[in-house]
Amino acid sequence: MDTPLSTIAVVGLGTMGTGIADVLVRAGREVVGIDADETAGARAVAALEASTARAVARGRLTEDERREALARFRVGSGLADAAPADLVVEVVPESYETKREVFRALDGIVRPDAILATGTNALSVTRLAADSAHPERVLGLHFFAPVQAMKLVEVVSSVLTDPRAVDAVTRLAQDLGKEPVAVGDRAGFIADGLLFGYLNQAAAMYEARYASREDIDAAMKLGCGLPMGPLELLDLVGIDTARTVLDAMYQASHDRLHAPAPILKQLSEAGLTGRKAGRGFYTYAAPGAAEKVADARTPAAPGADGAGREVRSVGVAGSGTMASGIAEVFAKAGYEVVLAARSQEKADAAKAYIGSSLARSVARGRLTEEAREETLARISPAGSLDAFAGVDLAVEAVAEDLAVKQELFGRLDKVCKPGAVLATTTSSLPVVACARATSRPQDVIGMHFFNPAPAMKLVEIVRTVLTADDTHATVREVTAKIRKHGVDCGDRAGFIVNALLFPYLNNAVKMVQEHYATLDDIDAAMKLGGGYPMGPFELLDVVGLDVSLAIEKVLHREFRDPGLAPAPLLEHLVAAGCLGRKTGRGFREYARR
Repeated sequence: MDTPLSTIAVVGLGTMGTGIADVLVRAGREVVGIDADETAGARAVAALEASTARAVARGRLTEDERREALARFRVGSGLADAAPADLVVEVVPESYETKREVFRALDGIVRPDAILATGTNALSVTRLAADSAHPERVLGLHFFAPVQAMKLVEVVSSVLTDPRAVDAVTRLAQDLGKEPVAVGDRAGFIADGLLFGYLNQAAAMYEARYASREDIDAAMKLGCGLPMGPLELLDLVGIDTARTVLDAMYQASHDRLHAPAPILKQLSEAGLTGRKAGRGFYTYAAPGAAEKVADARTPAAPGADGAGREVRSVGVAGSGTMASGIAEVFAKAGYEVVLAARSQEKADAAKAYIGSSLARSVARGRLTEEAREETLARISPAGSLDAFAGVDLAVEAVAEDLAVKQELFGRLDKVCKPGAVLATTTSSLPVVACARATSRPQDVIGMHFFNPAPAMKLVEIVRTVLTADDTHATVREVTAKIRKHGVDCGDRAGFIVNALLFPYLNNAVKMVQEHYATLDDIDAAMKLGGGYPMGPFELLDVVGLDVSLAIEKVLHREFRDPGLAPAPLLEHLVAAGCLGRKTGRGFREYARR
């Protein structure tokens, strides 16, 4: 096992196997590709030719390097061609019986010191090793698609694995330009263990008709900075694959968050497995294509529920960062804005803060001085809600406390003119409770901006069972005019983004709590393997552990799912006053300013 891994056999030449072969030959390894499907080899060769040609066009390979890489790949006629390999990587379908047959056959073919690696992301590596003649040489080597782009490789060892085998494949991963992360043997490992629960919840959210597939995907891309929405990602991964992984995770954990959503079974059994079939949650131009086409399930266009009310002036209640940001957004879009705080001094300070924000935009060349002055001129600070008497839309952005918001809505009800739309920016409280504090619940709606409001494009538009059609249409139209992307959702805890984001964050905390992986490994896994802009612990420390705990408590209280119960470690840190960056310590320590 101390021999350099120079000759590698890849068993299974689907998308993943071909991608692994691609990175191996580019890194100077001799590769034998093996597949039971006689046509798979030809497809793999064509894919390698196309991939390396793109690399030449982009300046990542020279033509000579391309020819040399292609010469290092050959297609074998069967498992016997793996005999000279130092390492065999199997990437056959996610079936224990199929993988066991491959490993048992390889036991009689490869050298005793050759390493056998499984590409599974759901099955037990330990069980596969135990059924092998040489369990000490069996481990997991989990790449992420697309293999050429994704940096993460999870190296999975069992209690039977020889550490020398782990060291050898770790060095190989580094030679390939990847970031290897050592993980223990449990279904989903790190990245998929966190990712697939989130994908499953998104599928269930769509199945329940809570939000459209487009709105779910847009919300997670715009609200969290993700490269793909969850339903798009399920189509890319393969709905049948996702179902298999989730089922394995559920069998291991019995966590309802991992119980496959029924729609995954329905789509899988109908053959609608995603991009590879040409249809899954979306319909594609052709099997294997990325281009989506419209189909019968595309939702109605925004504003389909009728015309909205005219909005010329907007009132923003609050003086904090969110209220100031929202006022800036409306003023930039040409609306006359009344910014009301608890005192004239606070309102003036909020306007001054907006002025500073706009000045930074001017300094960065994003705004002209003239536009800055015009925007500020549209903002009128006021020390009382009485200034809202003439506004067409009132938006509250005060403390996330239901009693405070209900009291404010009671005052808005008395101050605002008939027909004015009343909106709350709550991220977790029931919008209908605010509506019931007024005599006109039909005029009340949720308008959840994301922080910082001037930069973030997403607005969750939250309609209650009492919201009138023209109230909803008004907010849809206004959201478009302020150049934000509105997504519709119902009035339940977390709306779209927080309902999907915070269970994922909570599960990451549980991984650390159970000593399965470190903070650094989990953050690295989600950034390198999932394309997340921040790891879960980086994000928790930025959001604030107290804020995160409060949201998770709301989700647990609403859905009564034991899997949503806040992780005790998070509760302990909050109780200790370790709230994240704002206190200098959360999951990590930070230099105080």
